[in-house]
Amino acid sequence: TLYDGDYTEVKLMHSMVEQLVEDKTDLEVVILDQMTQVNNYNELSADDPSCDLMFSYDGTVLTTFLGMDTTDIPEGETLYDFVNREVGEQKGLRLLGKVGLNNTYSIGVTQEVVDTYGVSKISELVPIAGELDFGAEHEFYTSEGSMKYNAVEEGAFDVMVVYATDGLNKRANLTILEDDWGFFPEYYGAYLVRDDLFEDFADTAPNLEEVLELLTGNVSSEDMVELTYAVDVDGRAVAEVAREFLVGKGFLES
Repeated sequence: TLYDGDYTEVKLMHSMVEQLVEDKTDLEVVILDQMTQVNNYNELSADDPSCDLMFSYDGTVLTTFLGMDTTDIPEGETLYDFVNREVGEQKGLRLLGKVGLNNTYSIGVTQEVVDTYGVSKISELVPIAGELDFGAEHEFYTSEGSMKYNAVEEGAFDVMVVYATDGLNKRANLTILEDDWGFFPEYYGAYLVRDDLFEDFADTAPNLEEVLELLTGNVSSEDMVELTYAVDVDGRAVAEVAREFLVGKGFLES
């Protein structure tokens, strides 16, 4: 059992779970109504959980779920390894392997900014900041992400905070600047599961972990830009786009 995501990327990754698990095991996957990341996590980590797994991000586990920061990570340990240990000890959950995409916050600039100033890194905005109009949704300074894209396309913004894997970046022809200051933490995507999930299904689906790990390392940031573009811009169905991707990877037969 899963909850549907409240934005396209999570919807796609949950649809992939549904299609892979139902194709390769005898289990039936139920996807319930939409739920935010926080509410989904609360359900997953509850004493009597109402779901079995969710797609999330190591940076979200760190900052939003555990209320910690990158300064809490011991020197020499990765963010992913740190949060995996902490969420296991605190909540009895664990992240499966990173699927590949890093949906961190990014700074995007219009083609006009690139043509005028030749910027490619965040630090290069400093000397020209006074010439630029900056935009972001309310939670950065909510979820009205598409409104800011409409604004940038209409010329209201020159620079904008975006999610790195959002297909709307492509629609708006934004250039994503290199985070040469390392300001934004990593947000590598992975499935967050209950520790006892595979034990619970050991008899009915002994290969469940293997099936879920098929996506580990196989969904890049570039892949997700194209997938979300197909849904959010081209208007295609989530399940159709997810299946096409899985077939292309050789995980499902056409």
